[in-house]
Amino acid sequence: MGATDTRRNRGTLAHRARYALGHPRRVPAHARRALRDAWLRLRHRDHIAYYRAVMASDAARSAEAAVGHNPSREQWARIGRMQFDYLLRHGLRPHHRMLEIGCGNLRAGRLFIDHLEPGHYYGIDISPHILIAAQDTLVREGLQAKLPHLTLANDLTFAFLPDGHFDVVHAHSVFSHSPLHVIEECFAHVGRVLAPGGFFDFTFDRTEGEEHQVLHEDFYYRTETLAELAARYGLAAELMKDWEELPHRQSKMRLTAVSDQARTVCP
Repeated sequence: MGATDTRRNRGTLAHRARYALGHPRRVPAHARRALRDAWLRLRHRDHIAYYRAVMASDAARSAEAAVGHNPSREQWARIGRMQFDYLLRHGLRPHHRMLEIGCGNLRAGRLFIDHLEPGHYYGIDISPHILIAAQDTLVREGLQAKLPHLTLANDLTFAFLPDGHFDVVHAHSVFSHSPLHVIEECFAHVGRVLAPGGFFDFTFDRTEGEEHQVLHEDFYYRTETLAELAARYGLAAELMKDWEELPHRQSKMRLTAVSDQARTVCP
């Protein structure tokens, strides 16, 4: 995470005042976000509905804006490649079946789809706008023959997916925008869809200080909080420290079933 200060609370008035003084040109954009946040929270009490509206607002500007705060096409491609290369080094194989939570417009998904055997990629997202953009990415990349699944989801219970099916579950920049009850819902159900020996990798905004949020869009968690939450549902957590050597501000954690670890130790 480089020079990122993991102890500062970005939600305090003092931090926001210092940030505004140091970055005056960014104040109008933040003010627009704050106004949008207030309006959408009045209209949508449920977080999934709220963030779907945020995605629709961002996607109206561009699909890239909806998956990365309006990066350039080059940055969009670079971050996708970074996700793919990392997962390739850490266990992804062509025969694996992969579930990507928050697949977006296939920033990394296009590379996963190309790498995996046909029909082995399953992407879900809460935004119909971004899934349409994902279809456009498939056409642009010529990946139709890979037969990926792209599905709209309204929660993270995975009720429509089969037991023990996915070798790899992946979520990039999803929990950084999720309150704890949404993360808990995912942890409570992801173990059911993981195949024996499978793993779940996700990124999150890490803090070593007080847990906090900025507006209702960005959430910061302690590693211990997420590890303890995962343990409630039979999942062992590992902080992927080598990820933090890469040029990305979020941290990465891997969850595996405790029962899988027990079988390894006591075959």
